[in-house]
Amino acid sequence: MKKVAVICAAASLLAAVLAQPAQARCRGCDVGLGVIGGIAAGAIIGSAIANSNQPYAAAPPPPAAYVEPAPAYGVPPANYVDGPVCHIERQSVWDGDGYRTRRVRVCD
Repeated sequence: MKKVAVICAAASLLAAVLAQPAQARCRGCDVGLGVIGGIAAGAIIGSAIANSNQPYAAAPPPPAAYVEPAPAYGVPPANYVDGPVCHIERQSVWDGDGYRTRRVRVCD
C-alpha cells in the first residue's frame, strides 16, 4: 500500500513539473525545478526506504496460567482454610544444673 502511494505521489509530481511549458525569458528555471524535484523525490524515496523494514509489534504472549486476583481487604478467599493457632509461652526447663526459663512456640 505504501509503494502505491509513493508511486502516485512521484507520478503526480512529475506530471505537475512536465505539464507547464518552459518560459523563454526564465533563465535557470529548469535548474531550480530540477533541484526542487530532486529534493521532493529524495524525501519520498528516503521515507519509503526508512519505513520499509520496521518490524511489526507482536502482542505479548498469553499468561501461562490464570492467577486469581487478590481478595479485598478483610475478606478471605473462597478456598481459605484456618491453620493452627500458634503462640509463644515461657516454660521452665531442667538442663542438668537447674531450671532455666525459655520461650517455646506452642500451636493448638
